[in-house]
Formats: sequence, structure tokens, C-alpha cells
Amino acid sequence: MEKEIDKNNDSIIKPEEEKLPLPENLPVLVLRDIVVFPYMIVPLYVGRSKSKKAIDHALNSDRMILLLTQKDASIEDPDAEDLYRVGTVALVVRMLKLPDGRMRVLVQGISRVKVKSINDNGKIITSNIKTIEDKEPKQLNIKDKALIRNIRQKFEQTGKLGKQIPNEIFVITENIEEPGKLSDIIASNLDLKIEDSQKILQEEDSIKRIKKVYDFLVYELEMLNVQNQINLKAQGEMDKNQREYFLRQQLKAIQKELGETDEVTDEINNYMKMLKEIQMPDESRKEVERNIERLKKMHPESAESTVTRNHLDWMFELPWSVSTKDNLNLKRAKNTLNQDHYGLSKVKERILEYLSVRKLTSKAHGPILCFVGPPGVGKTSLGKSIARALNKKFVRISLGGVRDEAEIRGHRRTYVGALPGKIIQEIKRAGSNNPVFMIDEVDKIGADFRGDPSSALLEVLDPEQNSSFTDHYLGVPFDLSKVLFITTANLLEPIQPAFKDRMETIYLHGYPEEEKVEIAKRHLIPRQIEQNGLNRKLIEFTPGAIKLLIGLYTREAGVRNLEREIGGICRKVAHKIALGEKKCYKITARNLEKYAGLAKIFRDQLLEENTVGVATGMSWTPYGGDILFIEVKLIPGKGKLILTGSLGDVMKESATAALSFIKANAEKLSVDPSQFDKNDIHIHIPEGAIPKDGPSAGITLATALCSAFTQKPINRMLSMTGEITLRGKVLPVGGIKEKVLAAKRSGITNIILPEKNKKDLQELQKKYLDGIKFIFIKDIKEAVNLALVEKTS
Repeated sequence: MEKEIDKNNDSIIKPEEEKLPLPENLPVLVLRDIVVFPYMIVPLYVGRSKSKKAIDHALNSDRMILLLTQKDASIEDPDAEDLYRVGTVALVVRMLKLPDGRMRVLVQGISRVKVKSINDNGKIITSNIKTIEDKEPKQLNIKDKALIRNIRQKFEQTGKLGKQIPNEIFVITENIEEPGKLSDIIASNLDLKIEDSQKILQEEDSIKRIKKVYDFLVYELEMLNVQNQINLKAQGEMDKNQREYFLRQQLKAIQKELGETDEVTDEINNYMKMLKEIQMPDESRKEVERNIERLKKMHPESAESTVTRNHLDWMFELPWSVSTKDNLNLKRAKNTLNQDHYGLSKVKERILEYLSVRKLTSKAHGPILCFVGPPGVGKTSLGKSIARALNKKFVRISLGGVRDEAEIRGHRRTYVGALPGKIIQEIKRAGSNNPVFMIDEVDKIGADFRGDPSSALLEVLDPEQNSSFTDHYLGVPFDLSKVLFITTANLLEPIQPAFKDRMETIYLHGYPEEEKVEIAKRHLIPRQIEQNGLNRKLIEFTPGAIKLLIGLYTREAGVRNLEREIGGICRKVAHKIALGEKKCYKITARNLEKYAGLAKIFRDQLLEENTVGVATGMSWTPYGGDILFIEVKLIPGKGKLILTGSLGDVMKESATAALSFIKANAEKLSVDPSQFDKNDIHIHIPEGAIPKDGPSAGITLATALCSAFTQKPINRMLSMTGEITLRGKVLPVGGIKEKVLAAKRSGITNIILPEKNKKDLQELQKKYLDGIKFIFIKDIKEAVNLALVEKTS
């Protein structure tokens, strides 16, 4: 159980010393975890009984002992099979008995030997040995000399790399020329495994032995190099940390002198506290942590620190994980929508469908609704009503005239005064990540050298992409997939196709007179009474007065002007009450002019009588439906066609086509063909300052031309719309609902429509069509026969 104690204190006997004669039989000292080489001096601790007796036997004779290493260090009492058969004969130089019963002996290797036999009598182990003579070459060749020189150099390098080897060892190795001795001395100073050391000890050929030692020496050098690199890196990190520590301590001292320490530290600590409490995505959290670390190293008065603080404030104030709970009570939501808006059944139905889907699954993306319709029909107020019905926060932005793409995506933080875009600003104001977000006037977005805002909105309004919307100012994605986006527009045509494709379009066409009366009763009048400081005991509107306001003062698709007129009447009443005339003012059809002023003259008022060459048509504008009058006059001339009234190219082509059809079918239409060459045909549409275009006035133009050529008047109570072909076919047109409502407002009782537009009347409730007779035609001749009437005497 011998064990090496202090290898660094080993010394080496001089190789020149003459070898001592070896006896054939020697006591054996079994070593557990060391191999002793010749010329090696090593201290050993001896504790096993047989080993002690072997030491005593050696001291009582010639002081020589055989050192054999056991193959398995864990065996306490090894047999002969457990020992290697090549060992080293050593001289016991010194022995010391320790108080615990062990011995400490200092031995010196003399010669390697081979074991012939081992005898174990139970008290002591002895062995017959045979000396192994080194096979040294008679003369070293150039290759062997180079090997010896190389091994010396590498051995010296181990000392330079930090291996603890006494200096006298290097001196001795420099003077040794025999390969065998050199290999033994170097091997004894390498950290080798027992198996590797034993292989070197057993090698009789000195050249082969030194080659093996060289291989192990190279491996040792590589290990030392790697170890030194690790130590240097660790030392460098330690030095860097120490340097940063000292610099931070100096910075704290400077800040303390400037009186800044407490304020800056409190701010940083506050940010760290908020970071622990807030829930945000990992990418956003890393960005916040990075900016807090940067802020620690900045001067608190620097411009960059202000930018970083503003960015951190925005990051902490955004509702990353704050959501409101949707109201999924369909009955309550339906009642809320009905309370806030009268009519608009299609829109309400779509909202209730959305609620139904959310009630069944929470994975549904927020829809992108686009309300398209004329001004004043309630597009914006409908968004507020939807938010109230769903129990969501409501935010709104208007994009009318916006030309800068940064208004949507924000400015990069490198710009002075940079801010997030309107989307992120309103999300912050809402305080939740799932509000109802209304984007008004999307058809009025502009584009110039600063970018196209509608292109920037493509990502915002795409349910498949807006879960990772990245604002340039924030620099990290924000999830917009829970937001219910609603857009509004007066016209769908100006919206670019890719933008339009992302939205579900819902048309708000305008209100019939009956709906306007109800809206005035339920919403407009109570609101204006409250806003003007009145109550229902002081003012009252009769249904007749409301209808008269609608018919003679506010002929429009929406109800904005109607509310304005009601507000004007309320202000007049408030003025009288303020002067002391306190009573209940009842507004009726008879006294309406007293409060509302003279009735306005509208261009869609009916003709007073049937007139030759004047036909009533119907138009569709961004502000709702309207009626228009087409006038045709024959003037002596040479058949020239004159068109006036700000007509567009399409309408001019319709007039040309109508005239060509009449010329081609003159006899069938009872028109004298000779008139075409004798007269110029002047077609005029009043309200000349207003541009007019489209093909839907085709049958109206043809009817007015026939009336002028035949001198038969046209029924003033009849209006018409439809596109015509050169064959006389009548084609369907758009905007039927708006046109019909406009005709009814004007008092029209008969309407001619193309056969294929019959299905469009299904959007109107039957009660709003009372009093109107619809005639559906396929050919222009039918319209002419229906519209022309005989002259009355």
C-alpha cells in the first residue's frame, strides 16, 4: 500500500555511479499506485504487514528491495498473479517509524529486473530476479541524436509551462547521452498512468523506450498548453470584472459628488421592478433589459439617455397582456345595438355572427370590417355602438389627408422627436390589446415621396400577419390579432386593391324617410334637447314637423343635416326661454317655417308638369342617391350633337349611343328621319358645375331624345335608370337602393328599372317601397312607350 508523498522533492542519483551487484533473491515491497524507475528517489509510506517485514529484512541485509506494482490498486492483499513481472530493485536509503504504526522510507531505484518466481509464505513476499540489461546502440545515428535533442527541448518546455520540476533535473538531462537513462529520468517526472509507466519500464530497447517517452511528453505539453490557455482566459475574465468593478465604484463616487447617485439608481431600480411585474414576450423583454443596461452606463443628462428613457416608458405602458373580457351575451348585445341605431339590420347581423363565433371558439381572428356609405349615415357612431355591445374599449383615428407612412409604422428612434405610429399610440391609450379600433376615411389616404400609408396598413389589417406587427419606434413585434378593426369610407374605388382585399365590405346606403323619422325621435331630438339645455317639457316636435324637415330642409342620404336643423330649432327655443318666455314650444308642420326659416329649394324637386324633351333620371353619388333632369332641345342646324352640363366621357358615349339607336330605329319609334339633318341636338343636364358620369343614364337620354323628336311630353311622375346598347337592350346598373330612396324622397310614383336589377330591391324593406310602382324592362322601346304621354289641350 505504498504511496508517493512528495514527488516534487525527488532527487536523482548520478548516472555515472557504478551499479551495485544484485542478489538473486530479494524481499518484495508491493506498490499500489506508483511505478519507480531506475535513478529515481522517492519517499514511500508503508503500512501493510508483509511490506513492513520486507523493509526490515532489507535493512538487516544489504538494504536492497524489489519494488513491484500491483495491477489493481483496490486489492488489499494481492497474489503473485496480481503483480507486474517487471520491477525495479531499489536501495533503502532511510527509514522512519511513525506514531500511527506506519513506516516512512526513502528508496532509490537502481536497476530494472524481471521476476523469475514469487514466493509468499504468508509473512513476507520474496522473489527470484533476473537483471535486464539496457540494449543501448553502439553508436547513435543522426535521427536518434535529433530525437534526443528534441526530447530535451520539449522537457524544458514543460518546466516553462509551469510543471513543477527541480532545476537540477534539467541540468542532469542536459549531460546524459544514453537514451535509456534519459528516458527513465524523464518518464519519472511525467504524470503517467500506471499502465503507461509499466510499459516504459518493461521496454528493454532504449531507442524504442525513448520514443514512447517522447510520445507521452508531447501529449503532456499539449495538456499544459490547453491548461495555460484556460488559466489565461479565466485570469483575463477576472481582470476584466475587477476593472469594471473599480470603474463602477469610481463612477458611483463621481455621481455622488455630482449629487446624481440616488436619482439615477432609483430610476434604474424602478425600471427593474416594473420589468419583473409586467408580462411581455421574450423578445420584448430582452430589448427592455438591453436598454436598461445601456441606460446604466449613460450620463443622465445626455440626449441618448432621454431617447432610451422615452422608449422604456413606451414599452412599459403598452398593454402587452392586458385584455378586456368580451360580452358574449347575444341578447344583450342585440339590445345594445338596437338601442343605439335604428335600422342597419345587415351590419347588426354581421356583428352578432362575430359574437357567435367567439362564443364557440376563442381562436378566431378579429374580422376587418369596412363600412362604406355616404356621410351622415352613422358609420363612426356604429363603431362606438359595437364597442359598447362587445364590452370593449373604443379608439379611433382618422386617415383623411395622411401622406406619411411613418404615421402608421412610427419613426425610427434615430430621428429627433421620434414617436410610435398612430396604431401603437391608440393601443396604449385604449389600455388593452383587444379594443375596437376604428380607422376613419381610408379612401382619403394620400401618397407622396414619404411613402404610402395604405401600403403600411396592409400588415395591420391582415389577420395572418398582424400578430407580429413591428412599429419602427418600438423595434419589436406587437400582437394586433385580438383587435377588432373597423374602417370607414365614402367610396370604395379610391382604395387600392390589395388594401380592399383584406376587408369585409358592408354598405350603408342611407335611410328612407320612415327610418329618418324614427332616428330623429329616438336619438337626434333627445340629444339636441340635452345639448341645448332644454327638456321635453319645454319643446316638442310633431311627426309632421319632422317629415317636413326631412322633405323640404334636409334632403340627404344620412341624418347629419337633419340633426343640424333640429339643433337650430332648439337654439331658437332656448333663446326665447332665456329671455323669459318660458312655456312648452310645440313644433308643428304649420309653424315650422317660423323656427327653421324658409324651405330650401332642392334640385331633385319634381317638375310642375309633363314636359317635352325633359326626362327624370336617377343618379348615385358618394353622398347618396339623387334625381336629375335630362333636357333635349332641337335647334335648326345640320345634325350636330351638342353636350353640356359637365358630362364625363362615359356619359357622352351613352348620349351618342342613344342618338345612334334612335336614328337606326326611327320608323319603329315614330320619329321623322328628316329631322336628323335639319336640326342640331343639344343635350343638357342642369347643375352644370357638378361633374356627372356613368352609363346608367342611357335609357333616360334615349327617352328624352324620342320625346324631343316626336314632341310628346314625358310623365313627370316617372323616373328611370339603365344602360343601353346599340341594339336597344337595357343592361343592369348599380346603386339601385340609393336611387330608389332618392326617387321616393322626391315624390316619384313610377320607376323603370332593368330586368336584372329586380333582385336589388330585396335589400329594401317592403314598407319603404309603398306607393311606388316598379316596371322592369329589357328593351328601350318599352321605356319609350311607358314614358311618353299624349299632349293635353
